[in-house]
Amino acid sequence: MPQLLRNLMLRAEKTVALLDLMQPVLLLVIRLYVGWIFMRSGLTKIDDWGTTLALFNDEYQVPLLPPALAAVVGAAGELLLAPLLVIGFAGRFAALGLFVVNAMAVASYPALFQFECPAAIQSHFFWGALILVVAAFGPGAFSLDALFKRRIAQTT
Repeated sequence: MPQLLRNLMLRAEKTVALLDLMQPVLLLVIRLYVGWIFMRSGLTKIDDWGTTLALFNDEYQVPLLPPALAAVVGAAGELLLAPLLVIGFAGRFAALGLFVVNAMAVASYPALFQFECPAAIQSHFFWGALILVVAAFGPGAFSLDALFKRRIAQTT
């Protein structure tokens, strides 16, 4: 094997090892960021419930749910799942739940769904991609899920 190829492979292995070390930190940053976005949205909804109900009645078009129920489900999803994601408790469940909340937001807001507001749709796609990273890889080493897993492994 030529020396140049060996050197490239060694550098690639070192880069991969460094990225593996960074994965728990990156997953934590993703969880904190996405959790903050959705928690803030949920708090905004309950801060002015009258406006929230008006938006769900007049602006949003949530499929299959009456507007008042959709408002409750949306706010509850954001306010319950975001903290779970942040602390990494039932992290994959929380991520998938927030993915559904995010998908419903995109599907139920006509301006987003019709791409009339490109910055907003890009934000939702970005958040959805980050959420899927957590769903695929789990919440990482800096999570309650990982702590519980280590504790269970120690007792067996």
